[in-house]
Amino acid sequence: MSKRNIGQEILEGIREVRAYKDGTKSLRVHSLKEPAPPQVIRSKLKLSQSAFAGLMGVSLRTVQDWEQGRRKPSGPAIALLRIAEQKPEVFMELS
Repeated sequence: MSKRNIGQEILEGIREVRAYKDGTKSLRVHSLKEPAPPQVIRSKLKLSQSAFAGLMGVSLRTVQDWEQGRRKPSGPAIALLRIAEQKPEVFMELS
């Protein structure tokens, strides 16, 4: 394992910010796509609403509201749905 030079990393970051402000460098941008609807993800995982709610850390009622369009997932729930969709094997390790 190599030892990190945090001071050097900070200086490089400051130089990158300065170069961006000067217009000589552009920033990398990452955009994340919205996950599929919860019902689609849940059915691909072959989980009941109750089991899915347990893995997501939300109530059964919340999952029902998502699936019936009364509420939309937000914040951490969207991140967990993204993981469940893109890396289902990791998500299923939690069960």
